[in-house]
Amino acid sequence: MTVESDGFTHIPVLPEETVSVFSGSASEPRRLIDCTVGCGGHSGLLLKRFPELEILGIDRDEEALRRAEQHLAFAGKRIHLRKGAFSSLAALSKELGWESVDGILMDIGVSSPQIDDPKRGFSFRHDGPLDMRMDRSSPLSAARVLNQYGEEALRTLFRNYGELESHDAARLAKAIVEEREKRPFARTSELAAVCEGVLRNRRRKGGPPVPTLCFQALRIEVNSELEELKQALESALELLRSGGRIAVITFHSLEDRIVKNFFRDMAERCKCPPGLPVCVCGWSPKLNVLTRHPVTAGEEELNRNPRAACAKLRAAEKTAAKEQKQ
Repeated sequence: MTVESDGFTHIPVLPEETVSVFSGSASEPRRLIDCTVGCGGHSGLLLKRFPELEILGIDRDEEALRRAEQHLAFAGKRIHLRKGAFSSLAALSKELGWESVDGILMDIGVSSPQIDDPKRGFSFRHDGPLDMRMDRSSPLSAARVLNQYGEEALRTLFRNYGELESHDAARLAKAIVEEREKRPFARTSELAAVCEGVLRNRRRKGGPPVPTLCFQALRIEVNSELEELKQALESALELLRSGGRIAVITFHSLEDRIVKNFFRDMAERCKCPPGLPVCVCGWSPKLNVLTRHPVTAGEEELNRNPRAACAKLRAAEKTAAKEQKQ
């Protein structure tokens, strides 16, 4: 399914794989939260597959919500759109009167309309203002980070969120501080030029273009993406009914690692230290992991949508109450 609006095109990644997570449960889902509804691509597929399904769609981006409203108009009262961070899914669902849900979907990442719109500043491939805010009412922009963070804070940011080697992160932070003394950063092209100048030799090692990881780091910082994900996973576990399912699509290793570790920890059968003759912790598994390895796009999808190359889908099912007590 392709979503077209305002001259932008968005193709949801892993569409059939995502829908199959929820179609494989014991009963068809009646209430589902799409925590990052975007343009409504995945939600549209789910609403068409399950005629009785209602979806609460959440997004921080008002433009995305407007596009989703247009695309999902066919569902009428079965779609409920709310502006908010996806970590606020518990509060938003309770406002709707939902105490529990059958499914939760998180498609973590930047949508094609956001990437392709130069005014949003998400991509080094399009010159535009250094913004990168999912919620454009937020006070923290990429320009503010670059112009106000100290050198050590920038180094830590590029190392931890951009996954740069320590010496590369240090060189980049130093170059940014020196450059902003001449004039403040304002455009994506200005940052891309510094990244290329400092890290141009890194391209020889393969991997993504040089500025990609720098822009990734800034976007994560501006939108608190990793903390949002951690909080959302905790809330999702509480909201899911027994037998309910959660599907999470990530686009880089930092996100995927958080999801993988959370699912693994919640699926453990015992938390006791190794070596104890009997279990005394009282822990019971909260999730059954449905994807032993992350699901990725096949060749046909990659030919149709190259941006799906980085997508990884992980899914889990909440254990039944009686299983948790055993």
